[in-house]
Amino acid sequence: MKRLVTLALVALTVGVRAQQLNPADYEYPVRKVAGLCSSNFGEMRPDHFHSGVDIKTDGVEGKSVVAVADGYVSRIVVEPSGYGQALYVTHPNGTTSVYGHLSHFRHDIDSLVRAERYRRQRNSIDLFPDEGRFPVRQGEEIALSGNTGNSFGPHLHFEIRETPTQRTLNLISQGVIRVADTKAPIINAIYYVAVDSVGGMALHSTPRKTELRRTESGHYATADGKPVRIAPKGYFILDVTDRKDNVWNRFGVYRVSESVDGRPVFEYRMDGFTFDASRYCNAVSYYPMQLTARSEMIRLACLEGNRTGFYTVLEQRGLVCIEEGQRRTVRIEAEDDCRNISVVEFDVASGFEDDEFESEVAGMRERVAGNDPTLLIIDREKPFTTRCGDIEVSIPEGALYESVPFHGGMAGVAAPADSTLMVISPVYEVMDTDTPLQKSMNLSIRAFVPYDLRPHVALATVTAKGKPAYIGGKYDNGTVTARTRRFGRYYAVADTVPPSVRPLFVNGADLHGEKSLSFAVDDNFSGTGEYAMFIDGEWVTVDYSPIKGRMTHTFDHMRYPRGTRHTVVLTVTDNCGNRTVWRGEFTR
Repeated sequence: MKRLVTLALVALTVGVRAQQLNPADYEYPVRKVAGLCSSNFGEMRPDHFHSGVDIKTDGVEGKSVVAVADGYVSRIVVEPSGYGQALYVTHPNGTTSVYGHLSHFRHDIDSLVRAERYRRQRNSIDLFPDEGRFPVRQGEEIALSGNTGNSFGPHLHFEIRETPTQRTLNLISQGVIRVADTKAPIINAIYYVAVDSVGGMALHSTPRKTELRRTESGHYATADGKPVRIAPKGYFILDVTDRKDNVWNRFGVYRVSESVDGRPVFEYRMDGFTFDASRYCNAVSYYPMQLTARSEMIRLACLEGNRTGFYTVLEQRGLVCIEEGQRRTVRIEAEDDCRNISVVEFDVASGFEDDEFESEVAGMRERVAGNDPTLLIIDREKPFTTRCGDIEVSIPEGALYESVPFHGGMAGVAAPADSTLMVISPVYEVMDTDTPLQKSMNLSIRAFVPYDLRPHVALATVTAKGKPAYIGGKYDNGTVTARTRRFGRYYAVADTVPPSVRPLFVNGADLHGEKSLSFAVDDNFSGTGEYAMFIDGEWVTVDYSPIKGRMTHTFDHMRYPRGTRHTVVLTVTDNCGNRTVWRGEFTR
């Protein structure tokens, strides 16, 4: 048994080791900027860790982006979301640098991208040039910074990855990107959660908050100075954030450790990760609180299904145990990626009381012992399928981080009011929104759908603000089926409203002094799916920014001689199959 535990800990920790970089091998990736960052590596994002460093470009686009080391351009991406326009440069030392949200590529790279987009008649493109096609030297300009893709302001998203695994690395903690930072992490509070197990299911109490105060040494202690009362078994949640000099942005922490009576029991480190592990942030954090928190809510325990290797120390999966009448000392450290450390130290004692949790545990034991036929358990290691009236739920093995009781069925509430959607089914509830999913589940809702609406049917969910949100799905043989990685409330709708397309120029206008023509594009529900533009009957490229709601064609002056008149047709189709066609003219 001891050997099995040891092997399990090895499996958990092996992913922590990252390639050690030599900062002297790399130049700073962007010229003539203040050298400030807006986001650091590994900070918590919705359903993923941030995979790089966001470098401020002083509020403007067009800063010179340079190769940080010798190598060659190994990948070129143009897409409306994600990194937008991005370059990947492979280096001889086994690393690849990534530059995202660019506005322009170097001329020869841009020429290839443009030619391939026209040849394939595709606006989004992902190219892998041969090694000898685009060699680059350290410090050579390869692009201009921008604001493309999933970007809410001009900046450069920068990464360095291990080339063979594409594991992305922490560049600030390794000194490749240096930032001014004399500020230790801010520990806002600690929370305690008692845990128990019934029938293979883990039960957690509602987190109980402990207020903190700053001590004369600059660290933290409990506000009242009294021991924190804990259950025989449980864990803490650290509410923590970090700041850096000269900026107002919030950042993620690099390391969190915990010791009990001087013995290390838990350590989380953000040295690097592969992208298939990024969603495990939902298990590293305390997901129900992380959903709405502005800081990081780090769970100082490893859930049973979280095996991604972010932990360098893990004793009893991080659980703190105590016996009746015992008193222990807990020390928690939070360290940022510039080696500033904050500490909170306090005593814990037995005597945790939570009537609601005790009642939940007792009730669940009674149901398990009595073989309650209404009790359905989602075993995280097995596939799970159930039908609740006209909704069927199929959850694959490994989708959950813990085995939990299932609940679902009619929600008993009306669908959110939205005059642009036709409600096809009642609203169903599938588990709670604060239970995270690692893998997608299938949802099928049986409903009568008139023949003319079937191409436009999809599943919708109800957001935290009570609004409908598109999930997707298709109608087939009396059911609407979709895949989703969120629990919550769902219902079937029909969307027959086509996208809105509005030119940002006057139809027929003389555009000879303009570099491009643009359209404002919006959709009521499902979002833009397909789009294509034709000028004088020929397909032309379109750059789409979903965040800005704008589609733009950049003119090629060789195609449009001055003084000529041209027709333009833009077709936009939403994800529910509704299409808008705009036709007009312009003069060059």
